[in-house]
Amino acid sequence: MEAIEAQIIAFLQSLMQSLGWAGVVFAMAIESANIPLPSEVTMPLAGWMLVQAAGLPVTYTLWAGFFGAVGNTLGSLLNYALGAWGGRPFLQKYGKYFLISSHDIAMGDAWFQKYGEATAFFSRLLPVVRTFISLPAGIARMNLTKFTILTFAGSFLWSWALAVAGYYLGENWEEVRAVMRPFDIPILIVLFILFAWFIWRHVRRNHKEPVAVSKQLE
Repeated sequence: MEAIEAQIIAFLQSLMQSLGWAGVVFAMAIESANIPLPSEVTMPLAGWMLVQAAGLPVTYTLWAGFFGAVGNTLGSLLNYALGAWGGRPFLQKYGKYFLISSHDIAMGDAWFQKYGEATAFFSRLLPVVRTFISLPAGIARMNLTKFTILTFAGSFLWSWALAVAGYYLGENWEEVRAVMRPFDIPILIVLFILFAWFIWRHVRRNHKEPVAVSKQLE
């Protein structure tokens, strides 16, 4: 894992040396398009390399937050479109083969109608989850304007906080990722439990339905 992250760091350093802030936008857009390029590496590196090491004051980390949020929003909009115009029709046609029924899609729509705004914002402040939340938001076709504004706002806070940490840690900016890495495992465990619960609920419901039908025929 550390070897992979070393390659990622080398790639990001080369990207920022060549493109500057445009490299930050590109890297953060990639992260939000379901490609594993951790913002916990990108933004602290930007805070050190493009601000502190460049001799700029800490207030310039606001630019890091801005460009990080721009990249995240662009990648998230791409992911949203994939869910809305590709994922939703796919699930409506083939979802039954993945234990996803029209009832589940309707429940997802209702859930995003009720909690979508909070989800679009707060999910941007969570590792792992923040990368993938745009796809279900697109499938549920959450209001696009609200989705865009809240995604940018949450991404700005996340990107800025990481850039500030990288600024003050200086050449030790990699400690940010070291501190945050342990949080990945609990989040993945929770996601696995939710997935297992989803499978169990469907198996149980599918088992009950034939019983109910047989009773009606008696």
